[in-house]
Amino acid sequence: MCFTSVMSIRTATPALAAALLFGASTPMAKLLIGDVAPLLLAGLLYLGSGLGLCLLLALRQLKRKDSERAPEALHIPQAEIPWLLGAIIFGGVIGPALLMLGLAQTSGASASLLLNVEGVPTALIAWWVFKENADRQIVLGMVAIVLGGLLLSWEPGGAAFAPGALLIVGACLCWAVDNNLTRKVSANDAMLVAGLKGLLAGVSNTALALMGGTALPSMTTLSASLVVGFLGYGLSLTLFVVALRTLGTARTGAYFSVAPLFGVAISLVLWPTMPSPLFWMAAALMALGIWLHIRERHEHEHSHEPLEHSHRHSHDEHHQHTHTFDWDATKPHTHVHRHEALTHKHPHYPDIHHRHRHAHPH
Repeated sequence: MCFTSVMSIRTATPALAAALLFGASTPMAKLLIGDVAPLLLAGLLYLGSGLGLCLLLALRQLKRKDSERAPEALHIPQAEIPWLLGAIIFGGVIGPALLMLGLAQTSGASASLLLNVEGVPTALIAWWVFKENADRQIVLGMVAIVLGGLLLSWEPGGAAFAPGALLIVGACLCWAVDNNLTRKVSANDAMLVAGLKGLLAGVSNTALALMGGTALPSMTTLSASLVVGFLGYGLSLTLFVVALRTLGTARTGAYFSVAPLFGVAISLVLWPTMPSPLFWMAAALMALGIWLHIRERHEHEHSHEPLEHSHRHSHDEHHQHTHTFDWDATKPHTHVHRHEALTHKHPHYPDIHHRHRHAHPH
């Protein structure tokens, strides 16, 4: 395998890991919905996400303090706060509430089919509104992954669209907007971004449910909801933000669309049954889509405009700056730094340093 392919697989790993965690959480949420009201469950899942990530952030800062290294400042630049608030409202408040209400009125087959819609509007918004580059190979890979997801979820005679279908489609549209807005803040600490989204979304939905008269579930169900939220929403979202930073929105959304495949595969391991032919056909289509994305090679001469921002980085061809503080040159670090104008040519993704416009498709 060539070096470029190895780099591609490594770059895709956070998005695929996010899909794995979220795929595993979906059947768990479906099991919990019988014991918890839909809106309250949405709140508890995000609350578990936010509380768990805030605890990890606190432990991380204490560890850095104990190592006699100044803890890195945890903040979101003021100019980016509106993007984060928009992402929280669409993806953390409205989206989960619509999903849980839809799950309560929709069969599992229909819900799984509809959840595969998210990748399409995510990519379309990225390509048409935010002008993210879309190579033919990336488009074909997205099509293969979405078709695989639809095939995976299809149950002949069992996927009739219930009245809750529109609610689930609405949730997918909200998450598509959320994904593109989150891309705008993806240069910041991924755990901080995910933690803030979890806390604010969790508090909002939980408060709305309790004010509406919903009672809290048993301590066992409450604890299970928080744990599922931390793993399937908190850690998953953290990895998703990392992927947005390095891959862009459309590619991250495509990889994340394989979450249903992971969910089914995990179910087959936990409750051993013979996989159906549809499962293998879906797996083949999704594998084809991932392969098309991984083998992408996007290379052309491009120019970087002057840019100042802060994110975790090592010194490479895009990071050649001096420091006013002592720094171990072998370790990644975080601080505000400036990129000067630069024109060069190399393979790249639409990451936080390569969000330039294209005169024509490559």
